[in-house]
Amino acid sequence: MKKSITATVLAIALVFSGALPADAAKFKNCTAVNKVYKGGVSKAAGVVNKGGKTKHAPKVDAKLYKTIKSMDRDKDGIACEK
Repeated sequence: MKKSITATVLAIALVFSGALPADAAKFKNCTAVNKVYKGGVSKAAGVVNKGGKTKHAPKVDAKLYKTIKSMDRDKDGIACEK
């Protein structure tokens, strides 16, 4: 009985710990995004930046991009690129 409760608690903790980095509620603006993801967030690996050269490669994360899509000013598929 104790083992199944411990396993359940552990499984729940692992599920929620994986969701924390992608929590877009903590990103109020691009400055906050760039503190965590220096190159911004891309919706797919093949997306090309419209604005030219960037200093850092973006983090590819479709779920996170979808939540901060409004921060993608040039609508190129990369939010908060730097």
